[in-house]
Amino acid sequence: MANGNFSRPSTAKPALAVAGGGDVDALLGEPLLVNIGRGEKEGDHRGAGVTFSRTCFNVVNVLSGIGVLSMPYALAQGGWSSLVLFLVVILVCCYTGSLIQRCMDADPLTQTYPDIGEVAFGYKGRIAIAILMYLELYLVGVSLLILEGDNLDKLFPNTSLEVATLSIKGKQLFVCVAALIVLPTTWLRDLGVLAYFSVAGVLASAILLASLFWTGVAETGFRAKGKALSLEGLPTALGLYFVCFTSHAVFPTIYASMKDKVRFPRVLLISFAICTLNYGLVAILGYLMYGEDLQSQVTLNLPSGELYSDIAIYATLINPFAKYALTVTPIAMAIEERAALHRKGYTSIVVRTLLLMSTVIIALKIPFFGFIMAFIGSFLSIMVSVILPCLCYLKIFKASIKYGLELLSIIAILVVGVLIAFAGTYSSVRDIIHNL
Repeated sequence: MANGNFSRPSTAKPALAVAGGGDVDALLGEPLLVNIGRGEKEGDHRGAGVTFSRTCFNVVNVLSGIGVLSMPYALAQGGWSSLVLFLVVILVCCYTGSLIQRCMDADPLTQTYPDIGEVAFGYKGRIAIAILMYLELYLVGVSLLILEGDNLDKLFPNTSLEVATLSIKGKQLFVCVAALIVLPTTWLRDLGVLAYFSVAGVLASAILLASLFWTGVAETGFRAKGKALSLEGLPTALGLYFVCFTSHAVFPTIYASMKDKVRFPRVLLISFAICTLNYGLVAILGYLMYGEDLQSQVTLNLPSGELYSDIAIYATLINPFAKYALTVTPIAMAIEERAALHRKGYTSIVVRTLLLMSTVIIALKIPFFGFIMAFIGSFLSIMVSVILPCLCYLKIFKASIKYGLELLSIIAILVVGVLIAFAGTYSSVRDIIHNL
């Protein structure tokens, strides 16, 4: 995916990022992907690859991202009963992750998600999956800018800039400032250095959890009762739950990189368990502290001027600055490859600058972090991480799949996934339009 070439398989080492918030390339200096050329057999690379513990870290890293900020808001939207659906979302996403592994095992040359699409549905399948992945990355890039604008405005309220007759203030100003800061990073073609910063994703989530607990003890307490269930807000809650656990676009690359691939299901179980604990605690603590007053990012509820608030917000700000380039670079590389511009440095800079400008415009026009994240989760993440793995699995194994509990489960996941995608997408688009 990351090299923008739709031909399978790619031997270039990709720099990938997903909605979950982490990249999976060049972490801690160890190559993630073991390249296997089209004419080579996987067994020729026996002994090479990423260890079990490093693979667990990689999966936790891609699952731990900016979605954690919206978890309390998601719980406030759906009510306490939605925690049951939160657990169902986790089980479904973990299971569809294992389906991706089984689809890859059907063809030893498969290394990326578009590869799976091609094995299942041919070239059109590859194109369709690639487009959905790029659109997801693009909107995540928009969300990162909105996140920066919201939290910088929280740190420096009432800031404005006067340029001639033009006045820019508040969130709009900080979105532009954040874009100017990340602009040089988007020009880099080797993102290995930035990949080190993305490791802070896991640490930032832990710092946020500690800061929330600190705030509750020192300031607000944990006394908000909340509501048991809100049917109206349930689609938004489900969309936000899904966006936290849908990094499936990167799972094929992680799986292809493993030294001991038979242990991948255990990697999924351990990684999902760790992230479930982190996300769940943040959601519960935030809801107990602020109840129905929760904003789309829990950091916006924290009291201004307090040390624990500043620590949480600064930790939150680090990741978007490092991850924006990692998020949009696969899109830029795809454009450059298709337009044969990848060997021209100056045109590459122009493409990446225009790409950044387009995300800035959307971030300024639709500055609703929670609603955009809900849209990503409801439509793109459910498509990429729930519906497509099931469809690809059924197509690839249609000759050997047996009627039974698993087939019924997959069909049920497909039906429910389509219903949630429709309801969540309608709800999030309606909210965006209503607030424009």
